[in-house]
Amino acid sequence: MRIEILEGDITTRPVDAIVNAANSSLLGGGGVDGAIHRAAGPHLLEACREIRVTLLPGGLPVGGAVVTPGFHLPARWVIHTVGPNRHVGETDPMLLRSCFRESLRAADSLGAQSIAFPAISAGVYGWDAGEVAKAASAALDNFAEETTASSLEVVEFVLFSTPTADAFRRIFG
Repeated sequence: MRIEILEGDITTRPVDAIVNAANSSLLGGGGVDGAIHRAAGPHLLEACREIRVTLLPGGLPVGGAVVTPGFHLPARWVIHTVGPNRHVGETDPMLLRSCFRESLRAADSLGAQSIAFPAISAGVYGWDAGEVAKAASAALDNFAEETTASSLEVVEFVLFSTPTADAFRRIFG
């Protein structure tokens, strides 16, 4: 599996799946979540509302993942995951690893060959970018150990700022 660290806009990536750092409501928000909803168009919100009515009436739990089509995005799918919020006491790195692990599992179950991640929980949720990169690295290692025949060939980390990208480069070297 090839890992790439990029700076830029995740909504423009020509990959099979992009990961949305969503909130539990799945109904859009700020940051990456808002950007993905805007770029995908109104059908994404409709799909998320349908998931809330049918599968997740209480919302998506922290560390979980759920898939919708990508609609107007270059990516075929959006994998929504809810990262832990340090500001409300969600400080267990296992929750953060779960976001990456469950997103990888979802992509693999779809037969995706490429996936792009943001820095889940960095920024407004208070996690240090280096901690996020460590959690992502651990999740990738665990995924590789437990999955013998994954369809995933490329994992991109598409990061909004140079300091965040540098933190990921230090971990993934």
